[in-house]
Formats: sequence, structure tokens, C-alpha cells
Amino acid sequence: MTIKQISVFLENKTGRLNEVTKVLAANGINMLAFCIAEATDFGLMRLIVHEVDKAVEVLRNAGFAVILTDVIAIHCPNRPGALSKILESLAENSIFIEYMYAFAQSERADVIINPNDREKCLRILEEKHADIL
Repeated sequence: MTIKQISVFLENKTGRLNEVTKVLAANGINMLAFCIAEATDFGLMRLIVHEVDKAVEVLRNAGFAVILTDVIAIHCPNRPGALSKILESLAENSIFIEYMYAFAQSERADVIINPNDREKCLRILEEKHADIL
């Protein structure tokens, strides 16, 4: 199963990131996970929220360029080597991870991955009994 990730394109200027968080907050939308990548002239904020459709609507209405992407979210134990085992299984099956971000708390890590072949990736994760969200 995949989840929807929101990508927001941001100009590289002071306060632009805060504008995104203000719009989401004003509409009662909580960010569950996010990462930011930057290039010379712009940044890309990728985020996971509960209310995807509402978030897309309010961000677009606020003038942000937004796209949706299907990504895979997994839980893995928060201990040395746990993620490595998962990634090794994917690499052995020629799955390339285009990007990934994660956060850990206590005994669990939540990992968001965007592989080159989502269906094959999901099949391999299921075969390896990965905890897919």
C-alpha cells in the first residue's frame, strides 16, 4: 500500500517555509513528517499529513505549487542494522531508492521511501514481512 506525499515548491527566500506552516496551521492540518531539499533557486518541501486533500487545496489556494506523489511508508525497529536489512533486500532485487526520509522515536523508526518501482518494492517488502503502513 502507498500513501500520498505532498511536494511544495518554494522560492529560496526568507519566510517562505514559514508561510507553508502557517497555512497548514490555520487550517488545522498537522504535519506528520517532512523533509526539505534545496537547489540554487528553489526548495522542495516533501510532507506527509493526515488530511491530504484539504492540505493540497489550502496550499494551492495560498499560491503554492503542489504535486502529489505515491510513496511507501514502513515501520522498522529503531536499532542498528534494521534499516540496512530492508535496504539490502531491495538492492538485491534492483530496487533503486530515489529518495528517503525518516524519523525515529523510542523503539520504532518510520521511513518514507520513493523507489524506482513501487509495485515491485511493495511485493518485496511484503515477502520480507516488513511493517508497511
